[in-house]
Amino acid sequence: MASNITPEHDGLAEKQDVPGGFTFVASADGTRIAYRRYGQGPAVLLLHGSMETSFNHIRLAEELAGTFTVCVPDRRGRGQSGPYGDAYSLAREVEDVAAVQADSGATRIFGVSAGGLVALEAARVLPALQQAVLYEPAVLAASAPISFDWISRFDREIAAGNPAAAMVTSMIGLRLGPPVLSVIPRRFLASLTERLMRSEGKKAKPGDVTMRMLAPSVRYEGQLLAEAMGTTAKYADVQARVLLLSGSKGLSWLKPSLADLAETLPRVERIEYSGLDHGGSSDVTKANPKGKPELVATDMRRFFAEP
Repeated sequence: MASNITPEHDGLAEKQDVPGGFTFVASADGTRIAYRRYGQGPAVLLLHGSMETSFNHIRLAEELAGTFTVCVPDRRGRGQSGPYGDAYSLAREVEDVAAVQADSGATRIFGVSAGGLVALEAARVLPALQQAVLYEPAVLAASAPISFDWISRFDREIAAGNPAAAMVTSMIGLRLGPPVLSVIPRRFLASLTERLMRSEGKKAKPGDVTMRMLAPSVRYEGQLLAEAMGTTAKYADVQARVLLLSGSKGLSWLKPSLADLAETLPRVERIEYSGLDHGGSSDVTKANPKGKPELVATDMRRFFAEP
């Protein structure tokens, strides 16, 4: 697996192939974006979600690789890609997509959760992207019962060297667990999370990307969600054909915005998978035991084959 090194831009040419299958391209602000290629055929970009890297979509990439060249970036701040930078925003993420798209020639894109938000925005502003598959893109309705006050506390806990407490803060703030989380003492939840992190760290092989490594990335995902909240209407400008996917057990606070997108997008097909949750498109792991990337890949192949 890839190491969690995040190399600074050092004057590289726009593209550099490196051992292990990674290719680096330079984004508009000079940040290096790493991606891996699988298969042969027309190019497809896959964008991972929160607390993930490109390696959380290996199975999905392999399922598509018989028909497509599948390009799977590490979104900035994770894996082999460079840091977030001082001016991080949705526009920066789209610039990263544009760099990989220009290098690969991709006209198709997939994204999940916050990566789905990025893929949707990229489809809106990059004419080269003609088809987009989005799994529960994190575009919140203005009425969503989510506040982003948790980010300041999260930042303090990360700065204090307590990523376990920060993860608890984000889970409660984003309502990622059952309601009972809000009444269980935070100290107990943080202690449990710290034990899980330590256990994972002991079992990790060299180069594995762990929960502790990825924890700081969550505040940036929160920043994206806050920036895009209540912006569903602007996606009436999307000219790409869109396949909008979700799971029947997905995040409840995304359901209203998914319904809005289904009404707003000019050319959209909607599928809800019975029994799948927010991680339905991602590889099966201990943290994501119900992933069904092969099921999602079946609909992606069919959709991408249509004119």
